[in-house]
Amino acid sequence: MRIVVGVTGATGAPIAVRLLQVLAEMDVEVHLVISRWARATLTDETGMSVAELSALAAHVYKLDDQGAAISSGSFPVDGMIIVPCSMKTLAAVRIGFGESLISRAADVTLKERRPLLLVAREMPLSTIHLENMLEVTKAGATVFPPVPAFYNDPHTVADLVDHLVARILDQFRLDWTGARRWTGMASRATTDRTLA
Repeated sequence: MRIVVGVTGATGAPIAVRLLQVLAEMDVEVHLVISRWARATLTDETGMSVAELSALAAHVYKLDDQGAAISSGSFPVDGMIIVPCSMKTLAAVRIGFGESLISRAADVTLKERRPLLLVAREMPLSTIHLENMLEVTKAGATVFPPVPAFYNDPHTVADLVDHLVARILDQFRLDWTGARRWTGMASRATTDRTLA
């Protein structure tokens, strides 16, 4: 499998890092683009360098490289993930403003009818944000706000991030063995009684 990953400067760099780590473990061929502000956010939120993040991908492109393979629909990929996706990038995707390689690759993904997942990071949401999300969804993208789940009994931030990564991978039919899945109320009640 071959997936394009765009990382923008919104908060949420730990999700991008963990996603890339898991994709590498699963031998998925990743084509990576990191925005200018993502480079600053990455270091601030994770302590990881751009070089360390880049080492998790098969191919890394410069943000202004409009001649990159991923800027053409003739280059076959199985989809694209923008994680995190800033509201600026969301707006660019909505109107097809391909001034960066991330928004151009997203535009190509939509026109080729390939899966595009936007891990949209902002709160609260304005009417503009919501309208942009609605329009990209109509165009075929999936908007994926990184909302934590608590049914899987997370104990750490890493647990929350892992759950989000598992759900992102589900959108591409990638079954990660590290996923903790919901098994129903009945099985949960049985487990709780057994532990009591």
